[in-house]
Amino acid sequence: MEINSIPVTYFLAVALASFLLGISKSGIKGLAILIVTIFALVYDAKSSTGIVMPLLILGDIFAVIYYNRHTRWKFIKKLIPWMILGVIIGVFFGKDIPEKSFKNIMAIIIFASTILMYFWENKPNKKVPNHPLFAFSMGILAGFTTMIGNLAGSFANIYFLAIRLPKNEFIGTAAWLFFIINFFKLPFHILVWKTINIDSIYNSLILTPFLIIGLITGVKIVKKIKNDSYRKLILFFTAIGSIFIMLK
Repeated sequence: MEINSIPVTYFLAVALASFLLGISKSGIKGLAILIVTIFALVYDAKSSTGIVMPLLILGDIFAVIYYNRHTRWKFIKKLIPWMILGVIIGVFFGKDIPEKSFKNIMAIIIFASTILMYFWENKPNKKVPNHPLFAFSMGILAGFTTMIGNLAGSFANIYFLAIRLPKNEFIGTAAWLFFIINFFKLPFHILVWKTINIDSIYNSLILTPFLIIGLITGVKIVKKIKNDSYRKLILFFTAIGSIFIMLK
């Protein structure tokens, strides 16, 4: 589905999602599921992953340049091997899955991610988990969900929140983590799933200006926004979004 063939309201929706993607890559976390939900509602669920990928990578390039000095590489080294394994599992699991089943899986993942984020935000005991199994499980889930629907953000956020990274280090470490993993995913989208093609790239290019505006806006507000009430609102909308995908 090309962007010039969709209704104006749908175009405005994906333009907003691209703008929010820019804000998210600038450091305001918690928007990923909402962005994926909007794209999946406008396009076919699997096709939307190919349109979003180039936008994600452009955002990653900006983020690693801007936040590079805050990166904590030891945490990236803990997650990356398991995320790569999760991506490979996702490639073979999602390659030939029917569109309806793909939508249902995305809806379940979105809803489950929302519950996990809500659980962490309201957990009374926030003791830092040091067991290797925690990094393993979060890495596998992040890798799998990033391949299936670009949904790794929730699991990465849970991990970084759990180990209590300060705000700037959280942003800088996440920036490099997703820069690496999204480039690793790229050949699978092009050669295996074939979700990135001439049409998808055209759609991505049309949406790029909205991404750039979001990046600029996000940098200006990242130090001012209050996260607590904002996260609760995002959790609510993403839960609703998962139901919409299931019913579409």
